[in-house]
Amino acid sequence: MTTTTESPSPQTASSFASGPAAKAAGPDARARLVLGVLCFVYVLNFLDRQLLSILAKPIQDDLHITDGQLGLITGLYFALFYTLIALPVGWLADRTNRVKVLSFACFLWSAATVACGLARTYPQLVAARMTVGVGEAGGVPPSYAIISDYFPSGRRGRALGIYNMGPPIGMALGVAFGASIADAYSWRDAFVSVGVIGIVTALIVLLVVKEPVRGGLDGGSASVDAGSASAKFWPTCKMFFTRPTLLLIALGGGATQFVTYAIVNFTTLFLMREKGMALSEVAVYYALLVGVCVSAGMYASGRLVDWLSKWSKTAYAYVPAAALVIAAPFFAGFVWAPDWPLAMAFLAVPTFFNYFYLSPAVAFVQEEVSPHQRVLSGALLLLVMNLIGLGFGPTYLGFVSDFFRPAHPENSLQLAFYTLIPFYFLAVAIFLLLARAMRREAVKSGEGV
Repeated sequence: MTTTTESPSPQTASSFASGPAAKAAGPDARARLVLGVLCFVYVLNFLDRQLLSILAKPIQDDLHITDGQLGLITGLYFALFYTLIALPVGWLADRTNRVKVLSFACFLWSAATVACGLARTYPQLVAARMTVGVGEAGGVPPSYAIISDYFPSGRRGRALGIYNMGPPIGMALGVAFGASIADAYSWRDAFVSVGVIGIVTALIVLLVVKEPVRGGLDGGSASVDAGSASAKFWPTCKMFFTRPTLLLIALGGGATQFVTYAIVNFTTLFLMREKGMALSEVAVYYALLVGVCVSAGMYASGRLVDWLSKWSKTAYAYVPAAALVIAAPFFAGFVWAPDWPLAMAFLAVPTFFNYFYLSPAVAFVQEEVSPHQRVLSGALLLLVMNLIGLGFGPTYLGFVSDFFRPAHPENSLQLAFYTLIPFYFLAVAIFLLLARAMRREAVKSGEGV
């Protein structure tokens, strides 16, 4: 574990941020400014990523694609590029300037989002979508490490909890903004508009955020700069995959994401096609539900794990496990509900609790590895979680829906959603194994749990 320091060193404080707003602020204000910028980038990251699933119905009608094809393009095709490219990007960012890597990545995925809106065939959409995945691979891991060098141990869970509100805000804005534009104009205009905003944001990142000292808040002996120590690719990979606690928290997150990405990528289509919800209603009610419930869950889980982990590291495992146990029956109620208002009422509970895994997983990995391994370790965490969850969750659900559709054309997605319930309990079992591994690791090292 790294040591906690209440205030940054002068060297670190001076390197927190750049730009007029940053220069006029103290270290804490600078850290908050940078956190806000990175959170906005993450909002765009997830907005671009989810826009295709949010606008699935008009895209299906225009390009004539099946649920299985939709599952592939929102799941496996995207995830393969997103997860595998994240590894060399993480290695590069650990050895170079993380802010420049993040800025270029934001530019690339935003330009690819514009290309999605210009696609006229399914193969063109696939190619553009894969490029979005390549760009977004450079978004999250560098941001995890930058935040960890702006906030000391003991405040990182809270900071990462705020940062991880990017996905729900992005989802909510994607639903509200994307659905509204698609309803008034076309789905293509939604992609182009969001992509242009991202291109401008890439420039803002370079102007506002400055590369912090690596490990500058982890004590003098831990502080490293870009040239003094660099993460070794294969030794870092070996460390991550041979350490049971790191591997299990990644697998637990992956099993959870199998459920969450399947739900997110097909809920709008499910509500419209089988629950009778209109696109204009999706833009208001589903956007509010996602924005409020997921954001609250991200923030609450970050605060909760910061508080509970003071007494025991097993909080990083028990918090997501307990949340998933609570969420599962309400998810079943959402799938069963005969109309969309009742379905939305049930959906609010799992939408809040489904994301209690993310902030604990990210905070635990960032705490447990050395400062110069944080970007690559974050990329490895995302590799496992996203390859399992993003890669196979939507792909599985789309093909199961296609399987049921010939015999059950009116409710094939409902039947497919029911098959996700066992995966809730698989994730719970993995998090319980993680808690046991944490206790064993603590005993072996002579520390308390």
